[in-house]
Amino acid sequence: MAHKKKNRQLQLAAYIDNSKGQTMLKPKLANNTLPVICGVEITTDGEGRFNLNALHKASGGENHKRPSKWLATESAKELIFELEKQSPFSGLGEEVIKVVKGGVSPGTFAHELLAVEYAGWISPSYRLQVNQTFLDYKTGKLQPVFDPTRALNDAVFLRTALLEYTERVEHLELENKDLSTKVEHMENLFKEGMTPTQFCKMLNGVNVMAVGRFLEARKWLYNESKSSTRWRAGNYARDKYLTEHQSEIRVHGGIDFIKYTPVLLHKGAVRIYQLYLKGELPMKSTWNGVFTHDKELKGKP
Repeated sequence: MAHKKKNRQLQLAAYIDNSKGQTMLKPKLANNTLPVICGVEITTDGEGRFNLNALHKASGGENHKRPSKWLATESAKELIFELEKQSPFSGLGEEVIKVVKGGVSPGTFAHELLAVEYAGWISPSYRLQVNQTFLDYKTGKLQPVFDPTRALNDAVFLRTALLEYTERVEHLELENKDLSTKVEHMENLFKEGMTPTQFCKMLNGVNVMAVGRFLEARKWLYNESKSSTRWRAGNYARDKYLTEHQSEIRVHGGIDFIKYTPVLLHKGAVRIYQLYLKGELPMKSTWNGVFTHDKELKGKP
């Protein structure tokens, strides 16, 4: 207990030492924006103390994490005691924490250090979030909260928003038109029963000799032969991107066997076409950079 108390004293001394010559809870701000955490505005009182009830609400508002629960802990009591002893540097006299019941702004308002400690008691990650928000608050880095009611009365804002919206809609229409063209060309290329290699032969620039190994690396295919190449549909892609066609091979004077041929499902063709447009398929070194749909469009009068 004495060791923990000593650590808190050192922590508090370091905090105050870094703040000498300043009023710690009344920082000079570049704007008057209050800190906002998880959509909850963390209000302050006239002396710059932070509202612990607002911090509690922003954390999720769990009942066992209420400010009163934390204030009842020995660690909170010791920290308040140490802070009150060194209060001449705090600018608050002995009121490092103040409970306001009723009125316009009720709640438990606490010194910044206490507020951060309370956040840490809720969770370590919440402490980091609150501490960073407070730093941004003190240095004026917080962005003003958007007020839609004020925006509706701002003619300049409304004109600008309308122009941006119109431009965005036009851009999306062009993107959708381009996407529709690409999808249409993919549908024209794909025929049921195609193998991945046959489909890729329809795509300008693809190195079809390397497609099998490429799909093997992506777990679509596996080679069931140790001495040659006999592709099978892998578990990852089976019934999702690929299926298999079976055919009986009769061997004169030998043993008949079943040949399995991986063939593309529609979803598999779509996925390969997406990889093609992203430039992720194995391409020929002589590829001119033109995709199949671009090539066909350029050939139109």
